[in-house]
Amino acid sequence: MTDAAILGAGPAGLEATLWAARRGLAVSLLERGPGPGGLAASVDVGGVRVDLGSHRLHPSIDPAIFAELRELLGDELQLRRRNGRIRLGGRWISFPLRPADLALRLPPSFVAGAIRDALLAPARSPREDTFGEVLRAGLGPTICERFYFPYARKLWGLEPWEISGEQARRRVSAGSHGALLRRLARPCGGAPGSVFWYPARGYGTLWERLADACVEAGAEVRYGADVERVELAADGVRVTCAGGSTLEAGAVLSTIPLPSLARLTVPAPPAEALEAASALELRAMALVYLVVEGDRYTSYDAHYFPEPETPVTRISEPKNYREGPDPAGRTVLCAEIPCLRGDAVWSAGPEALRDVALGALESSGLPRPRLIEVEVRRLAGVYPIYRLGYERAYERLEAWADSEPRLLTFGRFGLFVHDNAHHALAMGRAAAASLGRGGAIDRERWRLARTAFAAHVVED
Repeated sequence: MTDAAILGAGPAGLEATLWAARRGLAVSLLERGPGPGGLAASVDVGGVRVDLGSHRLHPSIDPAIFAELRELLGDELQLRRRNGRIRLGGRWISFPLRPADLALRLPPSFVAGAIRDALLAPARSPREDTFGEVLRAGLGPTICERFYFPYARKLWGLEPWEISGEQARRRVSAGSHGALLRRLARPCGGAPGSVFWYPARGYGTLWERLADACVEAGAEVRYGADVERVELAADGVRVTCAGGSTLEAGAVLSTIPLPSLARLTVPAPPAEALEAASALELRAMALVYLVVEGDRYTSYDAHYFPEPETPVTRISEPKNYREGPDPAGRTVLCAEIPCLRGDAVWSAGPEALRDVALGALESSGLPRPRLIEVEVRRLAGVYPIYRLGYERAYERLEAWADSEPRLLTFGRFGLFVHDNAHHALAMGRAAAASLGRGGAIDRERWRLARTAFAAHVVED
């Protein structure tokens, strides 16, 4: 019997496993996929190492956690300067934003509207707590109608007034003109998000090395372990995986989506908790990988498409995130198309999704690439959807989880948040610190950690 079964080998689960093992606790990490990383893993497409979407390690990571990763990867962890751009008003704007570029490239109507909105900002206040109203009050109608609102419709599939205001507070780091100006006023290279850390062999290398460290510290790591049942009892837990294998533990530390966990648990949660689980939604995504001829398609790491002309939200080129041992003569573009499981995008074939991705490139003035092959990967859950009123459902589900003395949920999906990887790592370390012998969970310590997590804001 182990002290804890940890569910999910994403960044949070790996960090929790490593630190629990280093404290001398017996822990088993269960991951249904073939390897570590979860949605942050890297895969091979057309002979090129790519990520499941666009990922970066933000420099605001806790210094102690970064030192750990730096020790594991050494010089392979590279400091890179961001070089993206956003399509606005039929023009490309540098991202991260740069004052000179904004002045020269933004349409005059956009600039005039933004200036007017800044002057009128003191007279605005949110009329209700929705994504649309919080941002309209903070940034004004011009930036919202031309950028944030169409992007929100694509990312989450809802109108801005159907989304909770918490989405704006958690997801928009510059939610007022003052915050935006302070960001732009920083010298070149000093703005938040202007640089990032990235491994030479892909983002997934971070989690592969972290998984190796877990094993070296004495933890058991099982891949292909698809959890089907979690039995909670007063003296411990039993986790059953597909195929019938079981694990006895003192506690369960879970990073899998909280609604999914509720449905797997025995005895079943109260009816109101199960009803709440059905009310919480995750946005899915289709990733369209275009393998194309040439060492580089462009010099940019990512192109952002907030406007409604295409369902694509971002197209990244993994080779431009690093200096690594990549093959010559070919590169890969990754187009991200948010969707819902079962909708038209989710069900579309590779050829149809290829045409959507190529259409996004061509309609924005980018050249048609010389295509070698196409690969599509579908991710069933990527972003929590903060539909208006979601808080009540989440609070009921969270109350059930907190009432179970042998259960602790953490990580992006365990806490139903949009946090970055460095936030998830901090959650994992805090979860491990709250775990004791025999699966005892220090609830007060975890409560204090949760209070700190509430201040997390996603870094773009």
